[in-house]
Amino acid sequence: MFTINRENLKKSHQTIWFAIDFLMLGLLILNLSLIVFDSLYHFEAIQDFFRESLPAFYNVYQPVHRNFIFYDLIFVSIFLTEFFVRWIYAVWHGIYQRWYFYPFIHWYDVLGCIPTSGMRFLRVLRVISIVYRLHRYGIIDFTRTRLFQFLAFYYEAFMEELSDRIVLKVLSGVQDEVRRGSPLMDRVQSDIIYPRKDVLIGWISDRVADLASQGYVPNRDALRQYLESCINEAIRQNPEMARLKLLPIFGNQVRGTLEEVVGDITAHVLNQVMEDLSSSRNHDFINDLVDVLLPDPSQLTTQQGTGDTELGQRQGNEVLINLTLEVIDVIKDQVHHKRWREQL
Repeated sequence: MFTINRENLKKSHQTIWFAIDFLMLGLLILNLSLIVFDSLYHFEAIQDFFRESLPAFYNVYQPVHRNFIFYDLIFVSIFLTEFFVRWIYAVWHGIYQRWYFYPFIHWYDVLGCIPTSGMRFLRVLRVISIVYRLHRYGIIDFTRTRLFQFLAFYYEAFMEELSDRIVLKVLSGVQDEVRRGSPLMDRVQSDIIYPRKDVLIGWISDRVADLASQGYVPNRDALRQYLESCINEAIRQNPEMARLKLLPIFGNQVRGTLEEVVGDITAHVLNQVMEDLSSSRNHDFINDLVDVLLPDPSQLTTQQGTGDTELGQRQGNEVLINLTLEVIDVIKDQVHHKRWREQL
């Protein structure tokens, strides 16, 4: 029973604060409209217009204009009262960790109550905070309005253009660093790729196994027939094998047997290789292959390689650099794609 009453009490408090928010929102809009109008009323042309066109309004508003600070202080007193009531409520219910946190968090409310021309327009921030609070609790919803959608669209377009230019600038800088031969690629290889060599080996091993099992097994018979036809054609065109026909009686038989033997050996070797690749036994082979393609950076700095080794390393670095540049170009092309234009 206590829980139900507490929930009802909480809902009643929220209803009261929502009503106060709507009241303060109306007063703020009225006060800001009055501030803007009085600022324009300072011009002599505006006063002459009302004096000649609307003399009744001129006579009523002229005392307000002369004593505008007094009338503005009436609004300020209401705003300050509401501010202190909220502060006391926050302290009483322990909303913040310290009692003095409230005025610092709601600093715009404090500065907006200063009755000077420079500080009065800070009350716009209070309007925004109230609207945001009402929107957060679902009392009002501005996301479906055309004004909000218009502003949100051009905000997203602006942020996308800005972020794209920054990303393109950064990627172009990376490309320049790579072209100038900076140690970036060495760091990528030694700090990123090589520490993950085991993961890379496992992934390549699984991919090779899947490729061997899914690509070879269903096409085994067709591949065997293709190999046998290629072997037979090669044997027929070989002049040494053609001389077997000259053997009396058994020439053609020997040649045919040799064709079958070579075909069976080739098919058996290929079948064994593909079975090894499609099983877990390919891990050692992939490991040796990755060791050749991706040597230990510490060993490269301590060992003196031959000319061919150094040439191979330079060619490998060039391939890695070109691959990196092409990947960055693809990313830049994707960044150039403007998604906000598709929504027009």
